[in-house]
Amino acid sequence: MRVDKYLQISQLVRRRVMAQRLCDAGRIQINERRAKPATPVAVGDVLDVNLGERRLRVRVLHLPASPREAARTPPFEILDQVRSGRWP
Repeated sequence: MRVDKYLQISQLVRRRVMAQRLCDAGRIQINERRAKPATPVAVGDVLDVNLGERRLRVRVLHLPASPREAARTPPFEILDQVRSGRWP
């Protein structure tokens, strides 16, 4: 599954266009590598998501087929969350 689609379906971002813009701006990393919108995501990958003041580090648990499925069982595990500042 593409990273932009995963971010939208897992509800980490509201819209797929926003996920694409975050990728283009270099604010999404997969396993510490900069991700383009079409970069594939696999189970076990670690995503760093920089949303401005909020930064998340999550591990992919499964790839949901729809937002409804993602709402039933969380598709990711939050490893770290920073409200402002830098990663530890």
